[in-house]
Amino acid sequence: MLEDLKAAAWEANLALPRQGLINLTFGNASAIDRDRGIFAIKPSGVAYETLKPEDMVLVDLDGKIVEGSLRPSSDTPTHRCLYIEFPAIGGVVHTHSSCATAFAQSGTAIPCFGTTHADYFFGEVPVTRKMTPEEIQGEYEWNTGLVIRERFADLDPLDFPAVLVNRHGPFT
Repeated sequence: MLEDLKAAAWEANLALPRQGLINLTFGNASAIDRDRGIFAIKPSGVAYETLKPEDMVLVDLDGKIVEGSLRPSSDTPTHRCLYIEFPAIGGVVHTHSSCATAFAQSGTAIPCFGTTHADYFFGEVPVTRKMTPEEIQGEYEWNTGLVIRERFADLDPLDFPAVLVNRHGPFT
């Protein structure tokens, strides 16, 4: 089912280690079929070098696994929340790239340092507020999506295609 969607998500996931954007298995990419309300996401803990298109897990926007025998990424609720909140996006990527994660860990937005940055962002890469202890101890991954939504209350995600989650890492 949805072999093209699984292949697209698989290819996006394989690009993460090639581009030096992840450490170990910490990171994931997903792609959505908006017409069906189903997204494909990397399974949790699977090494990138052994990942195959058929390993991708299909999840609907209600959070139910539609297809796949592996456990979807622990970040699935965040991806799901972002797909629900931002209907114009077709994919979500979460990494722990060293430089962006350093900014995120410090709670600092990334200023626009040059023209390449300006080609993709209409300003700095925004950062969310710190999550509360209740948000962290509760449904952490879903709440991560909610603080991203909150940060974009006055921003268009198509003008700012990434965000730093305070004390965590980047989502694009």
